[in-house]
Amino acid sequence: MVIKTKKPEQDSDRKFNAFFQSRGWKPFSFQKKTWRAYLDGKSGLVHAPTGTGKTFAVWIPPLMEWIEEQNTKKKSTQPGLRVLWVTPLRALVEDTTRSLLEAVEDLSLPWTVESRTGDTSGTIKAKQRRKFPSALVTTPESLSLLLSYPETKLCFSDLRAVIVDEWHELLSTKRGAQTELCLARLRKWNPSLRTWGLSATLGNLDEAMATLTGHGKQGILVDGSIRKKFVVKTLIPRNMESFPWAGHLGGKLVKQVAEVIDKKSTTLVFTNVRSQTEYWFDALLSVRPEWKSQIGIHHGSIDRKERAQVENRLRAGNIKAVVCTSSLDLGVDFSPVEQVIQIGGPKGVARLLQRAGRCGHKPGAVSTVICVPTQAMELIEYAAAREAMKQGKIEQRSPLKSPLDLLAQHLITLALAGGFREKATLEEVRTAWSYRKLSKQEWDWTIEFIVKGGKTLGAYDQFRRVICENGVYSVPSQKISRFHRMSIGTITSDTSISVKFQTGKILGTIEESFISRIKKGNHFFFSGKLLTLIRVRDLTAIVKLAKSGKGAIPVWGGGKSPLSSELSKSVREKIEQFRMGKSKEPEMKAMQRTLNLQSKWSALPQFSEFLIEKTITRDGNNWFLFPFAGRLAHEGIASLIAFRMTQLEPMSLSVSFNDYGLSLCSNSEKTINEETWRTLLDPKGIVDQLLECMNQSEMAKRQFREVARVAGLIFQGYPGAQKSIKQVQASGGLFFDVFSKYDPDNLLLTQAKKEVLDRQLDVVRMTEKLEEIQSQKIILHSPNQLTPFSFPLWAETLRTQVSSESWSDRVRKMANELEISN
Repeated sequence: MVIKTKKPEQDSDRKFNAFFQSRGWKPFSFQKKTWRAYLDGKSGLVHAPTGTGKTFAVWIPPLMEWIEEQNTKKKSTQPGLRVLWVTPLRALVEDTTRSLLEAVEDLSLPWTVESRTGDTSGTIKAKQRRKFPSALVTTPESLSLLLSYPETKLCFSDLRAVIVDEWHELLSTKRGAQTELCLARLRKWNPSLRTWGLSATLGNLDEAMATLTGHGKQGILVDGSIRKKFVVKTLIPRNMESFPWAGHLGGKLVKQVAEVIDKKSTTLVFTNVRSQTEYWFDALLSVRPEWKSQIGIHHGSIDRKERAQVENRLRAGNIKAVVCTSSLDLGVDFSPVEQVIQIGGPKGVARLLQRAGRCGHKPGAVSTVICVPTQAMELIEYAAAREAMKQGKIEQRSPLKSPLDLLAQHLITLALAGGFREKATLEEVRTAWSYRKLSKQEWDWTIEFIVKGGKTLGAYDQFRRVICENGVYSVPSQKISRFHRMSIGTITSDTSISVKFQTGKILGTIEESFISRIKKGNHFFFSGKLLTLIRVRDLTAIVKLAKSGKGAIPVWGGGKSPLSSELSKSVREKIEQFRMGKSKEPEMKAMQRTLNLQSKWSALPQFSEFLIEKTITRDGNNWFLFPFAGRLAHEGIASLIAFRMTQLEPMSLSVSFNDYGLSLCSNSEKTINEETWRTLLDPKGIVDQLLECMNQSEMAKRQFREVARVAGLIFQGYPGAQKSIKQVQASGGLFFDVFSKYDPDNLLLTQAKKEVLDRQLDVVRMTEKLEEIQSQKIILHSPNQLTPFSFPLWAETLRTQVSSESWSDRVRKMANELEISN
């Protein structure tokens, strides 16, 4: 049903004007534009800075519409489900539910607002399936699970709108593609359904909107570019060193960070990875032990109850600081937060904007972020990010292209929900933007995979999950139905170990690969506490508080983000400005000694130049290359060069990489001239050669495990009885080997290799960078010692050869020697 815009004097307008006036607010023009578009039956995307009222832009019009409908009736009744609100994080669900309910209560409307996630009790879920609330706040996984029940179609019969919050966070992920497939099903049930997305930091808005609204659908882009002031400050070390190395500098700044925290009542301290969160929480307590009850720690592996306590204290404003990761990046409104601290390089402009917006989270307020470098080169990142923010250079996020593991999962979900017919469902799936170019061959292969298990698994009943009778595909087995519903979703990670005290209190989860390296009686940090491991049994680590001493800091897989394309270009621009004497930022002034030394001992490359250094150390010949393309692309380039070098001459090579460059170390005496380097860096044949490299490594096999889990080949186990990582690896490895040998054209194998190329090696960016290098002048330098640019790469190479403690000692010794020689 399409609702036309009513006149301004309508009853709903008076109600909502009074609602805004009671809060001292006045609706922004972008909010009014969204209201009009919604009431005209349109879908779209609202793009506006954090804290400017995007929620009310899309929440008010469904309420307006309902009020106007009730004006034609004698008595208002509680509506059934009219709005689905999809959010990417469970942490956002509670806060969002509270915000939506607040408006409903203030307007005295008979609406109900509830949430549904993996944390929701079975009792509440069962109650909801009998009678849904007027608005349901949920996640992509929970929505997909709902679609697996036949009765959901009837329950959703009066659904008017789906709101997808933080759409930029989902867009380029399988969870985003999962959301698209769910939306395609909901639009089939209700062709007039409106879809609205909310985003604060995104570069490719038109594509983002098209992905949300679906292929062939028109939408409206609402730009809420209200003047929002962001201030980026940097905590510059009092004693700068010329030779930076990862993680070294940050530890020296703990006291300065504590001083900054002390000046405000509430601060969010963001880190880039969970291990860094544990380190900084302990480091702050080491210099301010009196803060033990005044600061908190928050990341995704800490138990939900513990995180909720921290969130509640943030809302109340009775906590001095919280050290956190991206678990608090999004959407949650913590008004008492006065400042944000970013530990380490932001790696992207959008991320820094998002985090800065956690303070000053209201219209007209200034959002301030104070950046703390963990190595000297990050100072340039901060200056570059500030400039990119001013110029509006924000990263793009591209949707995926037909992931078949997710399609297989979704088709089984539809088969559970009363079954599906092939022709109509193919048309439906192709309305999802990510699947608009799905080929008939890919579709037929996926159907064969879920019906017969493909070419190789047909002899096993558990892989013949769907049957076709009279043209309808359905799931006959209750066991398969149960397994599938427990496995819905795309979030995969290393098998987790539950961490709890002997008393039974759960602290959270830690990866099995980490805890397996901790011996009984040894210490490690987790959830902001120094713990002693007592024993590990049934995927549970029993611990007690340690009285004192040192401890290992947990490491979680997949944590490091690469330097984005936009930010890497801005970093190059800052170096170019410095070289020309045009940089005035405090960060660049602090880097003056380091950059001058780099220029003196080697070179500061221009945009038209590509720098390669060769330095002889006791480890052998070291070649250092500086593409400034981010760590993922550098890993791919390093793998490619190493492969090609071994084709020229048999040799053993060790490689390392960071966001600025890569290194190759060998005992080979081979001289490599400019012509040979151009051959080694030639973009031709890059994909085939990388695939050949992959076949010789664990990369594709590791990625295939994730694909196999999503596609339903590997069952993780019942809650509380998960398989160990060795069991999962064995299962995934077995499937990989069988498919590679007997079904090499298996499209899940193809997908796994493509995901390695796209996600782990960033092959598109690799290709662009190698093509750029071909047009640049190659500058070859052979300095007698490590330079400021090459030193951190050498340190990374050394990290894999020695223990962490002796690594620090050796790197520090080398840094001191280089400082003296300078």
